[in-house]
Amino acid sequence: QVQLVESGGGLVQPGGSLRLSCAASGVAFSSTIMGWYRQSPGKQRELVARIYRGASTYYDDSVKGRFTISRDNAKNTVYLQMNSLKPDDTAVYYCNKAPEPYGYWGQGTQVTVSS
Repeated sequence: QVQLVESGGGLVQPGGSLRLSCAASGVAFSSTIMGWYRQSPGKQRELVARIYRGASTYYDDSVKGRFTISRDNAKNTVYLQMNSLKPDDTAVYYCNKAPEPYGYWGQGTQVTVSS
């Protein structure tokens, strides 16, 4: 079955950086478009970045130029490097198939940007 395990979140000051990781199993990872989603309190979950099988990438305008998504198909892992973090980036971050996610979601990893 599908398993997605996110890690790397934490508390960081505005302007700081974090690197998130997501280990996937039970999926044909190398042939799957993977994405990072986030959900803030009171808001719907949104897709902020995705990476295609050939490593092309797409970013939401809210994170473009600050976040970088990458993947390691040998490790079935997708990463999100987040730089120049802002308080508005505070959310629980999830990885999943994109743009149509699996019905299963991992536990996510909390990112809090605050001074």
